[in-house]
Amino acid sequence: MAVISMVGVGAGLVLVLLAVALHYSKGTGWEPTADITQEVLERRAATVAETDFPEPMNRSIGGGGGVAAVGAGEEGAELEGEEAEEEQSPADMPEDEVEYFEVEFVKQGETIELASNETVLDQGEDAGMDLPYACRQGSCVSCAAKITDGPAEEYITHHTQETLSDEEMDNGYTLTCVAYPKADFAIETGEAP
Repeated sequence: MAVISMVGVGAGLVLVLLAVALHYSKGTGWEPTADITQEVLERRAATVAETDFPEPMNRSIGGGGGVAAVGAGEEGAELEGEEAEEEQSPADMPEDEVEYFEVEFVKQGETIELASNETVLDQGEDAGMDLPYACRQGSCVSCAAKITDGPAEEYITHHTQETLSDEEMDNGYTLTCVAYPKADFAIETGEAP
């Protein structure tokens, strides 16, 4: 037969009541210190020397996507003997010529309307999606994605894409940071060739 100790039951009851009281009490009034993460990142980014090439993973030192680190249009930026070709960017298109297309982001489970004068990456982020990227200039494959409907060039216009081969684009691969939609399509982000 089990013997119940009244001292043990009493001690257990006191501990339970103490735990409940602590749970519902207002606490000590302690406040966490302010989040200085962004300030630290900005200070770190300010100490990094500017370069003429995109830095992979630069999102981790300031979140600017490398825009400030790349010296676009600076004196001496062109190679000797190479003439600068000014290709018209779809971003420069007049507002009255902008078209809109339905784009399904397969992995995110969302279909949104994208304008033809903004990149797929920018518009996806504006819609609240956390899409992968690094250089934002078409020089790496961090933002690579695959258009499931067919060859990439049938559905998007690449501006300054330097990384993907014609064969990879024929297989549907694109770089969302420099891809401007020109038709309706479905896309799987985070897919590299």
